[in-house]
Amino acid sequence: MGLVKIDDDLHEQVRRASTVMCRSINAQAEFWMKVGMLAEANPTMAFNDIVKAQLEAADVDLPSVAVA
Repeated sequence: MGLVKIDDDLHEQVRRASTVMCRSINAQAEFWMKVGMLAEANPTMAFNDIVKAQLEAADVDLPSVAVA
């Protein structure tokens, strides 16, 4: 574990997002960093595809949505 220096304005945005997403500030920052790394490694994947792939890799049962 280490310390990461981030801009005060970015920290405030992380704090606000963490409240909405019901995560700690650290968990929100970790989530954004992980998604950012995955997006850079997979530039053709959309955010939703990245999250879906991660949920599937964690064996989360995702419900199917009927498309009309």
